[in-house]
Amino acid sequence: MSQDSHICVYNFVTDRVSFIDNLRNGGHPGSEYEILLNNWDWIIALHIACRTSKSNALRKAYESAIAKLFPFQIIRSHLEFYIMGMTIFPTYIVSIPVLCSVRVTERCFDSRLWNGIPFVPYKIKGRFQFPISLLVQKLNKQISTCGKPIIRSVMCGIFAVFNYSGDIKAFRPRALLLSRKLRHRGPDWSGCKILGDHILCHERLAIVGLDTGAQPLYNDEETIFLSVNGEIYNHKILEKQLKRNPHFRTHSDCEVILHLYEEIGEDVVNHLDGMFSFVLLDTRKNRFIAARDPIGITTLYQGWSSSSPGTIYFSSELKALNEECDKVIAFPPGHIYDSVTGQTTRYYQPKWWNEDLIPTTPIDYTLLRETLEKSVRKRLMSDVPYGVLLSGGLDSSLIASIASREAKKLSLGIPNGRTNGDLDDQMTRIHSFSIGLPGSPDLIAARSVAEFLKTLHHEYTFTIQEGLDAVHDIIHHLETYDVTTIRASTPMYLLSRKIKAMGVKMVLSGEGSDEIFGGYLYFHAAPSAKDFHKETVSRVKNLHTADCLRANKSTMAWGLEARVPFLDKDFLDVVMTIDPEEKMFKDGRMEKYILRKAFDVSTTADPNPYLPDSILWRQKEQFSDGVGYGWIDSLKEAAENHVTDEQMATAAQRWPKDTPRTKEAYWYREQFDSWFPQEACTSSVELWIPRKDWGCPEDPSGRAQLVHNAAYSKDQ
Repeated sequence: MSQDSHICVYNFVTDRVSFIDNLRNGGHPGSEYEILLNNWDWIIALHIACRTSKSNALRKAYESAIAKLFPFQIIRSHLEFYIMGMTIFPTYIVSIPVLCSVRVTERCFDSRLWNGIPFVPYKIKGRFQFPISLLVQKLNKQISTCGKPIIRSVMCGIFAVFNYSGDIKAFRPRALLLSRKLRHRGPDWSGCKILGDHILCHERLAIVGLDTGAQPLYNDEETIFLSVNGEIYNHKILEKQLKRNPHFRTHSDCEVILHLYEEIGEDVVNHLDGMFSFVLLDTRKNRFIAARDPIGITTLYQGWSSSSPGTIYFSSELKALNEECDKVIAFPPGHIYDSVTGQTTRYYQPKWWNEDLIPTTPIDYTLLRETLEKSVRKRLMSDVPYGVLLSGGLDSSLIASIASREAKKLSLGIPNGRTNGDLDDQMTRIHSFSIGLPGSPDLIAARSVAEFLKTLHHEYTFTIQEGLDAVHDIIHHLETYDVTTIRASTPMYLLSRKIKAMGVKMVLSGEGSDEIFGGYLYFHAAPSAKDFHKETVSRVKNLHTADCLRANKSTMAWGLEARVPFLDKDFLDVVMTIDPEEKMFKDGRMEKYILRKAFDVSTTADPNPYLPDSILWRQKEQFSDGVGYGWIDSLKEAAENHVTDEQMATAAQRWPKDTPRTKEAYWYREQFDSWFPQEACTSSVELWIPRKDWGCPEDPSGRAQLVHNAAYSKDQ
């Protein structure tokens, strides 16, 4: 649709209803519908802001922006139909309230018809102000109005089959069916392409703007194809380093992978800074490669089928492979597969990866603080509403604090900022989200942090029954039977659904801190600095089996992307090379002392503390504990009601591998088998095992640790 087109509101509404019907019938929006929605979101939001603003200067700014962005005729009477006082058309109920910092208070049930089209207004409450930062970017053509997309991040679901031995065209409907199992990861668009004996499918979640061309991405000669799930933070730097000056078809940060491969081949993975998993097909050499980010923040699985020898399958999740393959593995993080050699090799090999090399670098608190700030800053490249998962613990609170500071920098136009604005403006405030049982420790602490940081805080509670009802579906999404992961994932899964319903597509999360700093309470019992360091390295190496898996799949179950600043490569290089003596619990120090100390600016010239002392020095709660101590107790009770003593007595015969030791573990394993009955599925599961030799009890709950019990009793 050209910008000088005359837009008829009636046609727009008719198309919008067709668009919704198409979605309900399992279809996907086409670019025309997406452009309509995109333009009209902006028009409606700007006009509401213009009408309700009390500032003449702002009204003129909005009017000027409308004229520049949308130089086509808008019939005012038509517009009035959409903007009746403080009501909005229901199709905007998601994006506009979040963007403009207002809350939907109630739905008006006096539904009306206009030319046969249903119209249901909603009342909204709050100071309606269009985000100045987005407006400036849009005027500077950093955000698309229509036409070529501005998509910096492409999170999605990948399904790829290479060297298919049968009729590839006949297999296409089956491939689409398998790919559709990943649609929760990418509800915005899907695509499928046959290339010789290979097929690439994807389900895309667009974090920024629209896309005129679906994946796979391809080069000018259409000889190299890329399906990717991820985000590349250093894409601008890499683009400048390219020698051929290639043509970029999109503004996706991931497209640089394609062009960098053209120049340096498989070594491309060593140049990427981000979270990603991808499959790339080079038709010139009949070569395909697959790779996963260094720590395994994104998920990737590889499979083989005895019914199709020589065929290799890749998928973002197990559920697209278990019915097709009789051998499946979780593709290892920091590795790359090359069909030329048939080998999967490790490319990510920092010095600290060798756990026998004990680092001796003294702590530099300033470097530690500034590197984490830089990590958060990288992850704020988003033009959609974003937020922070806030439990009120140290890790999530620090991320929220840094993000709040960076948002203010953006508004004030100071270093690393992009826009100008008032420090008290609504749009300098980030959204924070917390969940728990009523009265839980996390809700209380998160509320305190949100008040201190002045975030736009959204607090949700769930009942024990709601959590229990979700467990079966959660196991399906997580694709694991690990007790710790399922416990912690349930509230995260429930919260992600609430967040996505608000129109938010990206959140920052605090995973990884406990592993790199030795923050789990059992680290108190580490017998030496060497043992402490070896355990942290081991935990980091296995993050993809627990915390990263939880952060990725609990959120992507609802098409929500989670970014994890603590697992930034540069930050890992700083923290993992610190002398472990500095990290240990000694001289009365509590867990993660050096992280707390780095952000304690009470003795510095900085007048603005990152966090209040009550949070900065709050003892650790595992997420599954912090949402409410009754949660874990209820899971155990439910398992007692589902699993008999007779069943437990035969658990080893039923499951020789990973035999459940508790009724709770048995209950989860049984539900896992109902979703994934194939024997091959267990090969991708790894359990989070407490260190019994360090005094850990069988139950992995942080609350079960003696040091926690002592501190908790003291606080009562």
